Amino acid sequence: MKPLRPLLDTALDRTVVPGYTKLGYWVRRTGWDADDPRPGSMAGKRVLVTGASSGLGQAAAEGLARLGATVHLLVRNEEKGRTVLDGVRADVPGADAHLEVCDVSDLADVRRFADDLVSRVDRLDVLVHNAGSMPPERTEAPGGHELTVALHVLGPVLMTELLLPVLRGHDARVVLVTSGGMYTQRLPVRDPDYERGEYRGTVAYARSKRMQVALAPLMQRRWSAAGLRVHVMHPGWADTPGVATSLPLFKKITGPLLRDTEQGADTVVWLAATEPQPDGGRLWMDRAERPAHYRKRTRDSAADREQMWAWVLDAAGLDR
Repeated sequence: MKPLRPLLDTALDRTVVPGYTKLGYWVRRTGWDADDPRPGSMAGKRVLVTGASSGLGQAAAEGLARLGATVHLLVRNEEKGRTVLDGVRADVPGADAHLEVCDVSDLADVRRFADDLVSRVDRLDVLVHNAGSMPPERTEAPGGHELTVALHVLGPVLMTELLLPVLRGHDARVVLVTSGGMYTQRLPVRDPDYERGEYRGTVAYARSKRMQVALAPLMQRRWSAAGLRVHVMHPGWADTPGVATSLPLFKKITGPLLRDTEQGADTVVWLAATEPQPDGGRLWMDRAERPAHYRKRTRDSAADREQMWAWVLDAAGLDR
């Protein structure tokens, strides 16, 4: 069976439905025992997880706390966040968990939060960008950018840059949670704020996730001198509150096959804890590197990526 695992894994990945569901997770899981992070392996490490009030963010925070990490749960809704914080402390006895409040789509709030955190902690070992949204209608974040691009791209890039004082110098890791939906979209170089044509929330979401994947190597290039490695992962199809709210028909059809949040967050935890740390700038799913494209029509050029990156840096108010 062992020699056949890479072929089976590729077949699951390319056929999408079996690979993205819990069936694919179960099949791949049989080969991971020796690769599981050890209990206590994150002791002494400090982690920040955005979008930690539910779903994959909550599961990732709990998984990292179980490995011994000090975990900061960043949420937008403080009241909901306190409930989740109490749950993490109850589920993981002795967990060193803290609540942070920030709207990642609001770049001014990101600046406020980053300044505050840098004043309170002396190092950050892992930064997980998981906060996400799929609005049904075009919505502008504070500052005027379309919400999904602000929340999934501009906020994370700005936050990472502003947290460099506590990230640099100790092989820190940045993990962005993307979506397999990005495989359907091209890089929106000419319309990053989705101002043209009929707006569709699922398309906006997938476009912003394509941006994460396409720009990961450029993020890696920008922050490598600080010792950071940037990883992008997608969780397959997981049963999260966001799916139930934004894609009710999809959930109804695929419900029995959806992964639970712990399965969906597994690769986040693995990327945060595995040793040695993998090279940065790559896309992962189920602890394996995955192609950035399956369709020729979604491929982008180096010039496209550079143009998109320049727009992101300008929109986030960062020097090129």
